[in-house]
Order: sequence, then structure tokens, then C-alpha cells
Amino acid sequence: MNLLLLAVAPVFTIIIYIYFQDKYEKEPKGLLLLGFALGAILSIIIVTLLYLFTDKLIPLTDEYSIWQQFVQAFFVVALAEEFSKYIIVKYFAQPRKAFNEPYDGIIYAVMVSMGFACTENIMYVLQGGYTTAFLRAFTAVPAHATFGILMGYYMGKAKFSNNRFALNMAGLFLAVLFHGAYDFFLFIGFIPGISIGAFVSLIIAVILSRKAIKRHQNSSYFKT
Repeated sequence: MNLLLLAVAPVFTIIIYIYFQDKYEKEPKGLLLLGFALGAILSIIIVTLLYLFTDKLIPLTDEYSIWQQFVQAFFVVALAEEFSKYIIVKYFAQPRKAFNEPYDGIIYAVMVSMGFACTENIMYVLQGGYTTAFLRAFTAVPAHATFGILMGYYMGKAKFSNNRFALNMAGLFLAVLFHGAYDFFLFIGFIPGISIGAFVSLIIAVILSRKAIKRHQNSSYFKT
């Protein structure tokens, strides 16, 4: 039970933080919970199916190949996981009437991302124990949140733009870019010291995420 609580605690801490950053027009809690549930269940199913396909299409035959690990990080893991979240935000959240200001892109994308992160974190923590729980609370879980914020920033802009496709793709691209960079530096951990690149990419993503939140707060249609 303690491990389970440690696994979900960082997820809900981030959700509460992002929820209260929505200062001017809160989203229906039911829709947010549904977005979380879809991320926790549906996105995992989508990712699993994509992994079954990509494992055969792009097999990892040499774990010490930098190129193969690059492909695994960006095109197998990051693209599959972020695409699974993108699909849910695009077809579940973006068409909703409640999605009525740019910040909503961030909060719905984060809810879906945290649903995914919650399921993933429970699996890793129950297997790896307290050390894994502690490490992931400050790395993988916040990373998934930043990927969601960066994706949601552009998907929030897209909802109210005539250039919706390009902005949606920009959100997906940015999430994949930072997710892929984060994973890539971890995957090539056989190079001494290179893993620090994952933390550098995470710090950059956090800085950009904070700026994205502030920009959408300042551009809220409900700001008085």
C-alpha cells in the first residue's frame, strides 16, 4: 500500500498544481477525471499496440548502438507514447464546448499525460521499490507533465486558430522532441556521464512549460 501511495502521490501533486494554475475558468471536474482515466487506460492500450508493431518493424539488435538507441528513443518510445496522448486530447478534449480558452489545452493534455504516467509509475514502482518511487517522483513523472504542457500549449492555440492542423502537429512534435531527448540520454547510459543530458533536457522543458502556462494565463478570454 505504501508503494502504491508513493507511486500516485507525485501524479496527483502535479494535477493539483496545474488545476489551480487555471485561474479564470475552471474545467468540469468530470471531464478532467475522464481525461485522466482515458490516459490511464486507453493510451496504455494504444501504446502497447504500437509497441507490438514497432518492435517488429524497428527491432533493437544492438543495445550499444547509438543510432539504434536514437531510433528507439524518438520513433519507438516517444512517438508512440505522445501520439497515444495526442489522439485522446485531439478527439476527446479539443472538440468539447468546455474547451473554451487556450489554457484548456494544457490542462487536458496534462490530465491525459498524468493518467498515462500514473499507470506507468505504478508498474515501475511496484517492481522497483522505494528507490524507484523516489527517483521517478522527481524525473519521469514531472517529465511526462512537461511533455503534456508543451503539447497542450499548442493544442490550446490550435482550437482557436484557422491553422489548427499545423499547431496541433507543433504540439505533438515538441512533446516527441523533448520526450525523445530525455529517453535517448538515458538509453545511452553506457557512455559515462551522458545521462546528465536527460536532466538538462528536463530542466529546459520545465522552464518552457512555466513560460507556456504564464502565456496562456495572460491570454485567457476570461481574464478581467
